[in-house]
Amino acid sequence: MAAADARIATILIATRSEGKRRELLALLAPLGGHLVTLDEAGIAASPDEDTIESYETFEENALAKARWFHARSGLPCVADDSGLAVDALDGRPGVRSKRWSGRNDLTGRALDTANNELLVQSLAAADASGAHGRAARFVCAGAYVDSAGEYVCRGETVGFILDEPRGDDGFGYDPYFWSPELGRTFAEASIEQKAAVSHRGRAMRALCAAVSADR
Repeated sequence: MAAADARIATILIATRSEGKRRELLALLAPLGGHLVTLDEAGIAASPDEDTIESYETFEENALAKARWFHARSGLPCVADDSGLAVDALDGRPGVRSKRWSGRNDLTGRALDTANNELLVQSLAAADASGAHGRAARFVCAGAYVDSAGEYVCRGETVGFILDEPRGDDGFGYDPYFWSPELGRTFAEASIEQKAAVSHRGRAMRALCAAVSADR
Protein backbone atom coordinates (compact mmCIF):
# COMPACT_ATOMS: atom_id res chain seq x y z
CA MET A 1 0.00 0.00 0.00
CA ALA A 2 1.09 3.54 -0.60
CA ALA A 3 2.44 5.52 2.29
CA ALA A 4 0.09 7.83 4.16
CA ASP A 5 0.66 11.57 3.83
CA ALA A 6 3.04 12.63 6.59
CA ARG A 7 1.58 16.16 6.51
CA ILE A 8 -1.90 15.11 7.63
CA ALA A 9 -3.40 17.82 9.84
CA THR A 10 -7.08 16.82 10.04
CA ILE A 11 -8.60 13.33 10.25
CA LEU A 12 -12.31 12.67 9.90
CA ILE A 13 -14.00 10.18 12.25
CA ALA A 14 -16.75 8.63 10.15
CA THR A 15 -19.46 7.61 12.58
CA ARG A 16 -22.85 8.93 13.67
CA SER A 17 -22.70 6.90 16.90
CA GLU A 18 -22.08 9.00 19.99
CA GLY A 19 -20.67 5.99 21.83
CA LYS A 20 -18.18 5.22 19.07
CA ARG A 21 -17.15 8.88 18.81
CA ARG A 22 -16.23 8.97 22.50
CA GLU A 23 -14.07 5.88 22.17
CA LEU A 24 -12.46 6.79 18.85
CA LEU A 25 -11.40 10.27 19.92
CA ALA A 26 -9.14 8.67 22.53
CA LEU A 27 -8.06 5.63 20.52
CA LEU A 28 -6.99 7.64 17.45
CA ALA A 29 -4.88 10.18 19.36
CA PRO A 30 -1.63 8.36 18.37
CA LEU A 31 -2.21 9.39 14.73
CA GLY A 32 -1.31 12.91 15.79
CA GLY A 33 -3.81 14.75 13.59
CA HIS A 34 -6.69 17.02 14.54
CA LEU A 35 -9.68 14.70 14.86
CA VAL A 36 -13.04 16.00 13.65
CA THR A 37 -16.49 14.47 13.67
CA LEU A 38 -18.92 14.39 10.76
CA ASP A 39 -20.92 17.21 12.34
CA GLU A 40 -17.81 19.33 12.84
CA ALA A 41 -16.85 18.74 9.20
CA GLY A 42 -20.31 19.90 8.12
CA ILE A 43 -21.33 16.54 6.63
CA ALA A 44 -25.06 16.23 7.12
CA ALA A 45 -26.67 12.83 7.54
CA SER A 46 -27.91 11.33 4.29
CA PRO A 47 -30.22 8.38 3.58
CA ASP A 48 -27.48 7.07 1.29
CA GLU A 49 -25.38 6.28 4.35
CA ASP A 50 -27.72 3.41 5.22
CA THR A 51 -26.60 1.55 2.08
CA ILE A 52 -22.84 1.76 2.67
CA GLU A 53 -22.44 -1.23 4.98
CA SER A 54 -24.02 -3.81 2.70
CA TYR A 55 -21.17 -6.33 2.62
CA GLU A 56 -20.73 -9.66 4.38
CA THR A 57 -17.50 -8.90 6.25
CA PHE A 58 -16.54 -6.27 8.80
CA GLU A 59 -13.46 -5.40 6.76
CA GLU A 60 -15.41 -4.68 3.57
CA ASN A 61 -17.96 -2.57 5.42
CA ALA A 62 -15.34 -0.51 7.28
CA LEU A 63 -13.38 0.16 4.10
CA ALA A 64 -16.53 1.08 2.15
CA LYS A 65 -17.50 3.59 4.84
CA ALA A 66 -14.02 5.15 5.00
CA ARG A 67 -13.90 5.45 1.20
CA TRP A 68 -17.39 6.97 1.06
CA PHE A 69 -16.71 9.73 3.57
CA HIS A 70 -13.20 10.39 2.27
CA ALA A 71 -14.65 10.95 -1.21
CA ARG A 72 -17.21 13.39 0.15
CA SER A 73 -14.96 15.32 2.50
CA GLY A 74 -11.54 15.19 0.85
CA LEU A 75 -10.15 14.44 4.32
CA PRO A 76 -8.20 11.43 5.55
CA CYS A 77 -10.88 9.27 7.10
CA VAL A 78 -11.16 6.56 9.76
CA ALA A 79 -14.21 4.30 9.96
CA ASP A 80 -15.03 1.04 11.65
CA ASP A 81 -17.54 -1.76 11.42
CA SER A 82 -18.09 -3.85 14.48
CA GLY A 83 -20.48 -6.38 15.88
CA LEU A 84 -21.29 -9.22 18.22
CA ALA A 85 -20.96 -12.88 17.22
CA VAL A 86 -22.66 -15.40 19.52
CA ASP A 87 -21.73 -19.07 19.17
CA ALA A 88 -25.18 -20.46 20.06
CA LEU A 89 -26.69 -18.18 17.38
CA ASP A 90 -24.31 -19.39 14.67
CA GLY A 91 -22.37 -16.12 14.79
CA ARG A 92 -25.37 -13.81 14.70
CA PRO A 93 -25.95 -10.91 14.79
CA GLY A 94 -22.48 -10.42 13.21
CA VAL A 95 -22.28 -7.71 10.56
CA ARG A 96 -25.99 -7.06 11.09
CA SER A 97 -25.48 -6.13 14.76
CA LYS A 98 -26.50 -2.48 14.49
CA ARG A 99 -29.83 -3.12 12.76
CA TRP A 100 -30.45 -6.69 13.89
CA SER A 101 -33.87 -5.88 15.34
CA GLY A 102 -35.04 -4.44 12.02
CA ARG A 103 -36.20 -1.30 13.81
CA ASN A 104 -35.13 1.25 11.23
CA ASP A 105 -37.35 3.79 12.96
CA LEU A 106 -35.12 3.81 16.05
CA THR A 107 -31.70 5.26 16.87
CA GLY A 108 -29.44 5.53 19.90
CA ARG A 109 -30.52 3.96 23.18
CA ALA A 110 -33.92 2.97 21.82
CA LEU A 111 -32.29 0.95 19.04
CA ASP A 112 -29.85 -0.61 21.53
CA THR A 113 -32.81 -1.70 23.67
CA ALA A 114 -34.58 -3.31 20.70
CA ASN A 115 -31.42 -5.16 19.66
CA ASN A 116 -30.76 -6.40 23.18
CA GLU A 117 -34.34 -7.59 23.57
CA LEU A 118 -33.91 -9.65 20.41
CA LEU A 119 -30.61 -11.01 21.74
CA VAL A 120 -32.28 -12.26 24.92
CA GLN A 121 -35.20 -13.74 22.97
CA SER A 122 -32.90 -15.45 20.48
CA LEU A 123 -30.79 -17.03 23.21
CA ALA A 124 -33.93 -18.28 24.96
CA ALA A 125 -35.07 -19.87 21.69
CA ALA A 126 -31.62 -21.40 21.20
CA ASP A 127 -31.78 -22.88 24.70
CA ALA A 128 -35.16 -24.40 23.93
CA SER A 129 -33.79 -26.01 20.78
CA GLY A 130 -30.80 -27.45 22.62
CA ALA A 131 -28.17 -24.97 21.40
CA HIS A 132 -27.02 -23.97 24.87
CA GLY A 133 -24.07 -21.71 25.59
CA ARG A 134 -23.27 -18.06 26.02
CA ALA A 135 -19.81 -17.80 24.46
CA ALA A 136 -19.46 -14.73 22.27
CA ARG A 137 -16.95 -12.37 20.77
CA PHE A 138 -16.94 -8.77 19.69
CA VAL A 139 -15.25 -8.07 16.35
CA CYS A 140 -14.11 -4.75 14.92
CA ALA A 141 -12.49 -3.82 11.63
CA GLY A 142 -10.96 -0.36 11.47
CA ALA A 143 -10.20 1.30 8.13
CA TYR A 144 -8.13 4.35 7.22
CA VAL A 145 -8.33 5.95 3.78
CA ASP A 146 -6.55 9.00 2.40
CA SER A 147 -5.33 10.09 -1.02
CA ALA A 148 -2.17 8.05 -0.66
CA GLY A 149 -3.32 4.71 0.70
CA GLU A 150 -5.75 2.43 2.48
CA TYR A 151 -5.38 0.32 5.62
CA VAL A 152 -7.65 -2.17 7.35
CA CYS A 153 -6.98 -3.82 10.72
CA ARG A 154 -9.07 -6.23 12.79
CA GLY A 155 -9.51 -6.66 16.52
CA GLU A 156 -11.44 -9.19 18.60
CA THR A 157 -12.27 -9.84 22.24
CA VAL A 158 -13.92 -12.92 23.72
CA GLY A 159 -16.44 -13.25 26.53
CA PHE A 160 -19.96 -14.47 27.12
CA ILE A 161 -23.50 -13.14 27.24
CA LEU A 162 -25.27 -12.64 30.57
CA ASP A 163 -28.96 -13.33 31.11
CA GLU A 164 -29.44 -9.88 32.66
CA PRO A 165 -27.78 -6.55 31.80
CA ARG A 166 -25.19 -5.06 34.13
CA GLY A 167 -23.84 -1.52 34.10
CA ASP A 168 -25.01 1.86 32.85
CA ASP A 169 -22.12 2.93 30.65
CA GLY A 170 -21.12 1.77 27.18
CA PHE A 171 -23.56 1.28 24.33
CA GLY A 172 -24.93 -1.40 22.04
CA TYR A 173 -24.64 -4.87 23.53
CA ASP A 174 -22.16 -3.78 26.24
CA PRO A 175 -24.49 -4.38 29.24
CA TYR A 176 -24.82 -8.07 28.31
CA PHE A 177 -21.19 -8.76 27.33
CA TRP A 178 -19.09 -10.11 30.21
CA SER A 179 -15.35 -9.71 29.68
CA PRO A 180 -13.25 -12.27 31.59
CA GLU A 181 -10.22 -10.01 31.09
CA LEU A 182 -11.94 -7.20 33.02
CA GLY A 183 -14.09 -9.27 35.36
CA ARG A 184 -17.11 -7.13 34.48
CA THR A 185 -19.35 -6.21 31.58
CA PHE A 186 -18.27 -3.58 29.10
CA ALA A 187 -21.08 -1.39 30.45
CA GLU A 188 -19.53 -1.58 33.94
CA ALA A 189 -16.08 -0.60 32.68
CA SER A 190 -14.65 2.88 32.22
CA ILE A 191 -13.76 4.01 28.71
CA GLU A 192 -10.10 3.42 29.52
CA GLN A 193 -10.68 -0.07 30.95
CA LYS A 194 -12.80 -1.11 28.01
CA ALA A 195 -10.32 0.29 25.46
CA ALA A 196 -7.51 -1.79 26.94
CA VAL A 197 -9.14 -5.10 25.95
CA SER A 198 -11.95 -4.29 23.55
CA HIS A 199 -12.26 -5.25 19.90
CA ARG A 200 -12.30 -1.58 18.92
CA GLY A 201 -9.29 -0.76 21.06
CA ARG A 202 -7.27 -3.59 19.53
CA ALA A 203 -8.30 -2.75 15.97
CA MET A 204 -7.53 0.95 16.33
CA ARG A 205 -4.17 0.44 18.01
CA ALA A 206 -3.18 -1.84 15.12
CA LEU A 207 -4.51 0.69 12.61
CA CYS A 208 -2.65 3.61 14.19
CA ALA A 209 0.56 1.57 14.20
CA ALA A 210 0.16 0.58 10.54
CA VAL A 211 -0.54 4.13 9.35
CA SER A 212 2.21 5.67 11.48
CA ALA A 213 4.78 3.15 10.28
CA ASP A 214 4.32 4.31 6.69
CA ARG A 215 4.60 8.02 7.34
